[in-house]
Amino acid sequence: MPEAPIVTGVAASRGVVAGPVRLVRGVDDFDAVEPGDVIVCRVTDPSWTALFGVAAAVVTETGGILSHAAIVAREFGIPAVVAAEGAMETLANHRNISVDGTKGHVHAVRSTHH
Repeated sequence: MPEAPIVTGVAASRGVVAGPVRLVRGVDDFDAVEPGDVIVCRVTDPSWTALFGVAAAVVTETGGILSHAAIVAREFGIPAVVAAEGAMETLANHRNISVDGTKGHVHAVRSTHH
């Protein structure tokens, strides 16, 4: 049986992808985003658009299916979960997570190292 999601929200852009969390609080954090990161933030606006070409997925604490993050994620073809209350507090930088933009779920990814 799959584990319960650690964060839930609104499914905003279809797909499932895993990657490390990158907490982005604002423009000052943009340079820290690396290819394959999952952007976790409160909200996005047009100044964030370039990050969607680098990120594997996006999780926002606010928004809906017509929010900036949702629309741009669909345009870039990356999964998005929006209105994920508490995501910034629950998810830590570099933690590996799986984002299911089809269901609106975020799951922890366990390390496969023994």
